[in-house]
Amino acid sequence: MTGDLAALTAGTVLSVGALAVVLYPLFFDVRPRRNVAARAITHADDSAIRALREIEFDRATGKLSDADHVQLRREYGARALRELRAADAAAAPVRATPPMSEVAPSADPIEDRVRVYRATHRECRTCGLRPESDALYCSSCGVFLDGPPAG
Repeated sequence: MTGDLAALTAGTVLSVGALAVVLYPLFFDVRPRRNVAARAITHADDSAIRALREIEFDRATGKLSDADHVQLRREYGARALRELRAADAAAAPVRATPPMSEVAPSADPIEDRVRVYRATHRECRTCGLRPESDALYCSSCGVFLDGPPAG
């Protein structure tokens, strides 16, 4: 009888301990702590880029309709682009638009404007001149624009 009581007590203690281990994360914050440097490196954890990944995953698993996918992708895509451009702007100096006086003058003012535009925008080998003045990658095919702006 005492052996049965000891086994019952040991089983109860182990069951309560296992239940405490399982329920602990529900009641207390158990996220791993990171130092500031590691947090700066993994800044994408809380960004729109992560949201875009989640949106694509939800669509692939059937949790998100096509209409909702289009709307969310447009919204978070624009936000991610702003975040990436802000990060690039903080890391690199901004390229200034050359003044009209630096562009060889011609008799046609439209030609002058085209030359300024070409001097400040990069060109893709396959797609041509890109409309974004700060583009590092082609927005159509994704190729890295390695040269200076076409000019």
